[in-house]
Amino acid sequence: MCRRTECGVREQVDIGILIGLAWHDFVQALQADLSARGYDDNGSSYGYVFRAVDRGTLSVSELAKRLGTTSQAVTKLVNEMQAAGYVERVSDPDDARVTLVRLAPRGRAALAAARRFHHRFERGLVERHGERSVAALRAVLSGVVEGATAEPPHRRTIRPF
Repeated sequence: MCRRTECGVREQVDIGILIGLAWHDFVQALQADLSARGYDDNGSSYGYVFRAVDRGTLSVSELAKRLGTTSQAVTKLVNEMQAAGYVERVSDPDDARVTLVRLAPRGRAALAAARRFHHRFERGLVERHGERSVAALRAVLSGVVEGATAEPPHRRTIRPF
């Protein structure tokens, strides 16, 4: 992607800008798809919580730590998500003082719909750009992510706030 400069010479758009624009377009398409499937009340930060509690329950403080934010911010987010039926709070069987957050059936369904969108999106990339190009893109992005920190990519999260 290039743009014309004052001198008439084409200049490439910075790769970071392209990555950001591609991410933005992806998120808009995902939100539109989820909305069309009945998840029109899905907030922009809900996906981070869906992924964090997908494999089990977490306390608000554990969830805040995983998302890299405060317990107060997560409490507000969990309240919204609970009101929409995406998550539920349950008592910790080992400590009655602790409340755990887990996906409610509607949250599991929304996460499954989002994952189906991810697969369709990637298939669309393959159809438009070819298997080799998409594999190369995945390899480059994986290399960037893996080289950024010692923590493995599956343990990291994008900060929602």
